Amino acid sequence: MPIGLSISSHLHEGGSARYEPDQDGDLYHNGRFQMVVVMSEDRSRDEIWDLIVVGAGPAGLFCAASASGGNRKVLVLEKKRTPGRKLLISGSGRCNLTHDGEARAFLDRYGGAGRFLRPALLGFTNLDLVAFFEERGLSMTTLEGGKVFPETQRSRDVLTVLLAECEARKVEISGGKTVTSIEKSEEGFLVACGNDIHRSRFLVIATGGRSYPATGSAGDGYSFAEALGHAIAEVGPALAPVRIRDYPFADLAGISLPGARVSIFRGKKVKEGVGDVLFTHDGLSGPGILDLSRDIRDGDLLRVSFAGARKKEEMERWLLARSEEEGGRNLRSVLAELAIPARLASRVLELLEIPQDLKCASMTRRMRIDLADHLSGFPMIVEEVGGFDLAMATRGGVDLREIDPKTMESRLVPGLYFVGEVLDVDGDTGGYNLQAAFSTGFLAAERIRKRLAEMEDGR
Repeated sequence: MPIGLSISSHLHEGGSARYEPDQDGDLYHNGRFQMVVVMSEDRSRDEIWDLIVVGAGPAGLFCAASASGGNRKVLVLEKKRTPGRKLLISGSGRCNLTHDGEARAFLDRYGGAGRFLRPALLGFTNLDLVAFFEERGLSMTTLEGGKVFPETQRSRDVLTVLLAECEARKVEISGGKTVTSIEKSEEGFLVACGNDIHRSRFLVIATGGRSYPATGSAGDGYSFAEALGHAIAEVGPALAPVRIRDYPFADLAGISLPGARVSIFRGKKVKEGVGDVLFTHDGLSGPGILDLSRDIRDGDLLRVSFAGARKKEEMERWLLARSEEEGGRNLRSVLAELAIPARLASRVLELLEIPQDLKCASMTRRMRIDLADHLSGFPMIVEEVGGFDLAMATRGGVDLREIDPKTMESRLVPGLYFVGEVLDVDGDTGGYNLQAAFSTGFLAAERIRKRLAEMEDGR
């Protein structure tokens, strides 16, 4: 017998699930809403599901719930025994669900995929997502930099609402079911979990990428897509820190540079961005690095500005002016005006073999040029981009040219849909990836509902 999920919850009027925390605020771990693994009833091999969703992450669960209702039979297959494993660790367990601001502003936050995501992001916006959860009793709050979190600051409460919605809409979730193959059939699809064969009219692949593989995101969806004829854009870590070759700042771990300019060079400049950069014990992290990591490769040269937006020529002129106007001042005290952390400024002088107590007037032209060059863009070679165990997202995936952006349906296989991170889509840090997961899941569900209604009407 297949293993399924039984969910007990309190429902509000109208039949949809409502979040109602206990006195201690922990709905997920208390009796009011408990998820337990049970043995579900035997299913006939001849039974045809209206929709099978492979993957019980946020994209898959939301798509299943949105496509269900009425007498529609919807099944979610999840390889782990419990759903939402990666969602539970999202935002260090706090779940940065989305970002505030105009929905159109989101389009610039996905590298080159913004145009593809336009119908999804504008069809189900950040305001729609917030409203979905708040209408079910889970309030949202906007924190630093516009990041939107559940007011409880707990990812498990987001999962609770999604599972309750699935139960209310009679979605069956079957855990511990590893999909081994998918085939196109005359009536739709044959989905094999070992010896168990499930049949469906429509199929959604929502298996995620390859980041945090321990949560179940092992890249299975890419194999399924290829088996069904789809091309896969090169896959790699995204939203990942970088390890630096011969890193000279290991003892300065924890220092942060707000609004640093970061440039990537691979023979020529590949990409440039601005964001906070964090020094780690073996390299660099922080939003300024994470958001660019989709474009960083091992061996690339990074140039990181330690002095804000100043270019080399501007920095050299500034140093020259300080030498002429305040020649008697200690160089380190002058550098403090640039808001460079004192220990970092001292280390740069040490690396350039400039005396720590040098007076500005004593700077040689060579010293000034070297210092301007390194402060405006300190050069570092990338030894390695953080692997999938460190990356928060995955770059690459199912080739977007083969997916209809208005429906998320395959252009190659009718009835097949891809949602979430399995697509060649990755967003900046700040809630953009979860928003894309919900928006693409909703868009696919809308199309599937329409197709099922047409079939029910005999059209």
